[in-house]
Order: sequence, then C-alpha cells, then structure tokens
Amino acid sequence: MSSFKPLVFSGVQPTGNLHLGNYLGAIRKFVSLQNEHDCIYCVVDMHSITAQLVHEDLASQTRSITAAYLACGIDPTKHIVFNQSRVMQHAELAWIFNCVARIGWMNRMTQFKDKAGKDRENASLGLLAYPSLMAADILLYRATHVPVGDDQKQHIELTRDIAIKFNNDFSHRIADLGIGVELMMGEEKVNGFFPLTEPMIEGPATRVMSLRDGSKKMSKSDPSDLSRINLTDDADTISKKIRKARTDPEALPSELAGLKDRPEADNLIGIYAALSDQTREAVITEYGGQQFSVFKPALADLAVEKLAPIASEMRRIQADTAYVDAVLKDGGERARTIAEGTMKQVRQIIGFLQD
Repeated sequence: MSSFKPLVFSGVQPTGNLHLGNYLGAIRKFVSLQNEHDCIYCVVDMHSITAQLVHEDLASQTRSITAAYLACGIDPTKHIVFNQSRVMQHAELAWIFNCVARIGWMNRMTQFKDKAGKDRENASLGLLAYPSLMAADILLYRATHVPVGDDQKQHIELTRDIAIKFNNDFSHRIADLGIGVELMMGEEKVNGFFPLTEPMIEGPATRVMSLRDGSKKMSKSDPSDLSRINLTDDADTISKKIRKARTDPEALPSELAGLKDRPEADNLIGIYAALSDQTREAVITEYGGQQFSVFKPALADLAVEKLAPIASEMRRIQADTAYVDAVLKDGGERARTIAEGTMKQVRQIIGFLQD
C-alpha cells in the first residue's frame, strides 16, 4: 500500500457564476471532506485563460469563487484556500509534465474535443495542455484523492498516467536520492515519487443537467439563465427556475427503471436526492406516481431551504474584499511552502541545478 499521507486537492475555475451543478458535484463534497482529511482547495485562475485569454473581471470572479467556498463552509484556517496563479510552481511542474505526457494522450481527451469543436487548429496550445496543468495542480501537493464529477474522471486517469511515467522514467534517480515511496502497481511493489491519485466520484448527482434540456450538462455558458440555478440566486428566483424546469407530461415512475429515456425527470430526481441527502430510490418511493405539479413545489422548497442561505452568506463575504484577499494571500503562502518543497525534489530528480 502507498505510504503517502492522505491529502485532498481540488479546484474550480473562476469563469462565470457558480451554479447548482458546481455545488452538488464539487463544493459540497469539499466541505464534507474537510472533516476527515487535510484539504487544499484552489481557484484555478490559470486554467481560466486556456479557452478565453481576455477576461474583464477575472479578479472579481476569483474572489467570487473564494466567497462561495467560504459561504458553503470551507474553513480557510484549518485547510488551504488560494488562487493558483499565486503559486508559480504550478506552471513549473506543468511544463515538466508537458514533457512527460504524450501528444496522443492529449488528443484523446474528450473535453478538449468538446471545447475546441470543429476548429481544433485554432484552439490554444494551453487548451490542449490543460490536463497536464491539472495533473501538476494535483501532484504538486502529492494529493492522494480528488473529488470530481464523472466528467473529470478521464483527467484523473491522465494524472495517474503522468505519475506512472515520471516514476518509471526516473525510478533509479528516485531510489538513489532516497525520496521514493513504496507503491502497489497491481501485485508489484514499485518505488515512486508521485502518488497514483484516486478520484472521488460519489452521490446521486455527480452530473447535474440543464433545467431546460436534460441531455446537456448544467453550464455557466448556457445562454439561458433558466437552464441553471446560480448560487447567487435569491429564493424567488430559485423557485421560479424550478417551476419553469422542463418536464414531460407523465407522472413520476414508481421505480428507478422508469426514468430511462426521461432525462429531465431523472435530473430533477437526482437533484432532490442530493439536496435532501437521500438515495434516488428513496425519492422515488416518496413521490412515485405523483405529477410534477406536486413534485416541483417540494423540490423548489427544498432548494430554497438549502441554497438561499448560501447565496446570502456569499454576498456578505464577497462584499468584504479585504477579507477575501487576506484568505487568498495566507493560503497562497502556505501552498507555496508545500509546492516549493516538492519542486526542489523534482529538480533534483531531473538533474536541474539549483541553489
């Protein structure tokens, strides 16, 4: 077994308002994990320029994500909260990983294909290398676990591939320097510097879909604001969006199998289950056979109960710019100390001269 100390790392891009999908798929998990693990949570502002270089409000969006972290319950005194660009070791390790990773690996990344679209030749090199920077974010702290939605699983698999290749390519130097850790690769014990990070994908709403189209993921970039519930939405707006959510004319099924080919119903059941900390089966047991005219008001009340206090607290924290900046500055200093410790050893392994 690995003897790496358990550590959780994850991050959110500062691009647009956070929505219900971000909360259920990521931030709520961040909050629960901090009770059991050491955690590092990052606002990944360097990632935000891979697809769109110029942002008029990147600084304010970075503060907004930080305010959301804090409003949801992340404790920045017990754990580390910072923005990625404060710790330039992220970029340094990402360059090394660009030389570890293979072009074929990057070309297989489905998110690159989705974001680049048909005009792949015009996509930025940063967008293609995005997963390499993500691997650096994680492995810079030698994180053992990353809470992600199921759409990010492929990136964690790539992170593991990069770690394996680095460990293999430099196995003798790692051993000679005496800085390796024993890892299990199948049934074989190997010596490695980077851990094989595990994704943490769990819960009834690991992928929250649009309220207007159950076949599409809930997104900040969707032109319709009715497609998502923003964490900044007030109670009336949350209720309105739930009421207007697209559904089919049939009653809710009495069994989960009945949700097949009913993406909007499936999505709303998943949201209710996640917000109420129940299984999807339990929700079906309670509401199966009932019309959406009964279920939607119940879901709206639940969403308001859970999300409206977060929106209020987020607005309060966001108004205190000095406090938010102080949290990021302190977190950046603490993260930088860990990051530089890792990079000193990486430079030794590679053979770079350093002071």
